[in-house]
Amino acid sequence: MIIFDFITIFPEIVAPYFEGSLFAKARDKKLLRVRTHNLRDFASDRHHTVDDSPYGGGLGMVMKVDVWHKALAKVAKLKVSGKKFKPAKKDTAIVMLTPRGRKFDQRMAQKLAKMKQIVFVCGRYEGVDERVAKNIATMEVSIGDYDLMGGELAGMVIAETVARLIPGVIGKPEFLKERNGKEGFFESAQYTRPEVYSPKKGINWRVPKELLTGDPKKIGPWRQAHGKAI
Repeated sequence: MIIFDFITIFPEIVAPYFEGSLFAKARDKKLLRVRTHNLRDFASDRHHTVDDSPYGGGLGMVMKVDVWHKALAKVAKLKVSGKKFKPAKKDTAIVMLTPRGRKFDQRMAQKLAKMKQIVFVCGRYEGVDERVAKNIATMEVSIGDYDLMGGELAGMVIAETVARLIPGVIGKPEFLKERNGKEGFFESAQYTRPEVYSPKKGINWRVPKELLTGDPKKIGPWRQAHGKAI
């Protein structure tokens, strides 16, 4: 089983997405588990403050290092490592979601799928105090060269991509063996019935003839030519 932990000030954004579809079935089969944690629960003042103005000036607020440290210490069970902290277990990843991070791809998803726990640091406002990234997070990840309102959506994208790589989540284990190779995850163009679709008189959209032959020697090369390893 793999556990996805989301630490956020908006847990209500995350939880509903994982309550339906294949995630619910995978959860019932004990293939994965999704937990949400409200960052404000780890603030020590009566207003549950999680942010403050940035040193050096600037617009917006920055999320506080002390609050994040307390949250991650509880969720990831941190231990001291020199002058830094790291998860107590080697199969736990703490993912800081930031546009400045390494670009997420299928190979990264395959590595994360080997973890037992993935903790997502879902920042908001102008971001999280850099000391969290430097001294606690095990990796900084971006899902693209653009800025979102927070890290929740990015974490959900990563969680879904990783979940698809867990045997039994989206079908028979043979599915993963067929789609995964040395070059990564292979995705090809797909067709199904009807063989010919005519949305309007004179317009006929046909299934490629190679796919109709039933001959693996013709179907295989066609799929290779009309697919991509990601």
